[in-house]
Amino acid sequence: MQDKLDKRNRAKLFRDRLADAMTDKQMNQSQLARAIGVDRSTISQLLNDDGTRLPNAQVVGECASALGISTDWLLGLTERPERAADLLAASMTMTRAPRALVDEQIFAWHKEAAGYKIRHVPAGLPDMLKTRETLQWEYQPSLGRTTDQAIGASEDRLSWMRSLRSDYEIALPQHELEVFATAEGYYTGLPADIRLAQIDWLIDLHDQLYPSLRIFLYNARKLYSAPITIFGPLLSVIYLGRNYLAFRDTERVQAFTRHFDGLVREAEVSSRHLPEFLSALRDQIR
Repeated sequence: MQDKLDKRNRAKLFRDRLADAMTDKQMNQSQLARAIGVDRSTISQLLNDDGTRLPNAQVVGECASALGISTDWLLGLTERPERAADLLAASMTMTRAPRALVDEQIFAWHKEAAGYKIRHVPAGLPDMLKTRETLQWEYQPSLGRTTDQAIGASEDRLSWMRSLRSDYEIALPQHELEVFATAEGYYTGLPADIRLAQIDWLIDLHDQLYPSLRIFLYNARKLYSAPITIFGPLLSVIYLGRNYLAFRDTERVQAFTRHFDGLVREAEVSSRHLPEFLSALRDQIR
């Protein structure tokens, strides 16, 4: 008996949702019939039949497609009327990523997440933690006269972060600081005086901002991470180089958060011990 009642309720829910979707779409019975290639009487029967039977899968699918809704919603299998593709499009966006931090989008995301913990795995040493001299050496060849604008943006970001009442965690590959200190790889040719000043600045920042700013160093031989930023529970962003790939759905934000927390747990240099690590690197600079 209960089984028959369930079927009747599901059939009624289908009729109610079909009618609601037609109203939202401003589509009458004749228009929907033409859109899915059936007689108007078929649509009338779908809306008015008090029985327990549901239409066949093709008719349900054609109605959902014409009305821009999901088949599962029409059948009462979900409370979200959006189609899967529409849900994915709403939860994921791709935006342009400029070469330097003259980037209103990333700054807007930071401001949106004010008050939440921000977790960041940078592509390299974060620009907002670099000295003016390091930024000039890095950006002058590619940005030319706009280098000062990039530097100003980095300094503004750091000043803004200082004013926040929220935590900022950074997980950085340990080798990034090691090759910086020895002027190898990406940092080949960086003068020793700039490297010394940069290491001293990182130690000063730690003294000024810890524990609001915490930097953890993980072993990239054991762990890997793409450059990502997690803006509290709101948003997670992957840096692709020329673009950011941003996700707003809860499941993906939580997955990125778990990934980041794993990097912190496995870090070989904790934020508390960062100054000692930096001081040891400073002694290697010639």
